[in-house]
Amino acid sequence: MRRRHTPIRLSDHFDYKRLFLFVLPSIGMMIFTSIYGVVDGLFVSHFAGKSAFTAINLIMPFPMLLGAFGFMIGTGGSAVVAITLGEQKKELANRYFSFFIAVTIIGGVILSALGILFLEPVAVFFGAEGETLTHCLSYGRILFLFLTAFMLQNTFQSFLVTAEKPMLGLIVTVAAGVVNMVLDLLFVGIFQWGVMGAAIATGISQTVGGLIPLLYFLRKNNSLLRLARPRFFGRVLVNACVNGSSELMTNVSLSLVNMLFNYQLMNAIGEDGVAAYGVIMYVSFIFIAVFIGYSFGSAPIVGYHYGAENRIELRNVFRKSLTFVSICGVLMVLGGVLASGLLSNLFVGYDPALAAITKRGFILYSLAYAFIGVNIYASSFFTALGNGLISAVISFLRTLLFQVATLLILPLLFDVDGIWCSVVAAELMALAFSLFFFITQRKKYGYA
Repeated sequence: MRRRHTPIRLSDHFDYKRLFLFVLPSIGMMIFTSIYGVVDGLFVSHFAGKSAFTAINLIMPFPMLLGAFGFMIGTGGSAVVAITLGEQKKELANRYFSFFIAVTIIGGVILSALGILFLEPVAVFFGAEGETLTHCLSYGRILFLFLTAFMLQNTFQSFLVTAEKPMLGLIVTVAAGVVNMVLDLLFVGIFQWGVMGAAIATGISQTVGGLIPLLYFLRKNNSLLRLARPRFFGRVLVNACVNGSSELMTNVSLSLVNMLFNYQLMNAIGEDGVAAYGVIMYVSFIFIAVFIGYSFGSAPIVGYHYGAENRIELRNVFRKSLTFVSICGVLMVLGGVLASGLLSNLFVGYDPALAAITKRGFILYSLAYAFIGVNIYASSFFTALGNGLISAVISFLRTLLFQVATLLILPLLFDVDGIWCSVVAAELMALAFSLFFFITQRKKYGYA
């Protein structure tokens, strides 16, 4: 007789196997999200040309900047809900959950309108002109029409894990990714719709990623959460926004830093520099997705046991998590350096000079993976504990202050290599602060 699989609960004790199995769907979800973003870039680069590829990399930070609101509500809100579940207040947790989803939808509609309104002046500010500007506007306007779905997709990624349904999150992400890739092939490869086709494919896939979880939680289900008629919780919203501000900061900073990267590279190398950075970012998203997925997947465990005042399990998860992200970081440095040539040729092999620039940049950029994992986990860990301030400080330092400073200073000393190495220096400095907070807060929260 076949043995039934025992579901993993937030209240369980986690050895390495159980912890890995619980976070694996979240890691897979983030990796797959990154992969279908890479496919977008591949199709545009090979079928629409270098100008179109440059255009989507120039304008992409803007919709990502506004869409970061969904990440904030998802991470901050799911931490509030997880702690409430740990306190054995399930009905209240569902009320909070329903309210956060309603806020995401309303916020998405407002931000979509603002994005379309300011798209052209923002694209011009980024340096887009002529054909590149036309591509930016075509791509950006379509993406903003689907912004609410994109934000729901981001929000549900966190809440599906909190609901003890990480595998459903993976299934939804895979479904959305398959839709995106098939439509990329159809719209960009066969119909030759260029950036417009890529944007439509992305928007439809985001609708799949946001709509399926919405329908799931609206119906009766066997998870910890279910959507009901929302009620307004002003103080809880403020707490969730403060608590999730680190993730908002990370995404806002990423968008701003990408703009600065593009500006520096446009001045130093021209369009080839922006195209090379686009390739590095696409591949980097896959690598970093492991850290983000692990942090998303383990955060509800931390929040639940903190709410339940189970300090023994909190210590257990904390130690295993640091071991995991540290080992992964070293392996990713090796993988990035060894695969740099292959990955560069995969995207821009049609232009040997561009491929060489991309390979050099990717080798230097890859050194940052040794530190990124610990910093991402540190920010997520304190968010899960309800300490949004420390989480936001870590995110602000690593993704904005240190990054901007190194991006402005290092190119003066090392030219183009300084641009590629700026993220390495920024993450190394941020690591010192992550370790400082881990040490100074250990007694307060009882995790070490």
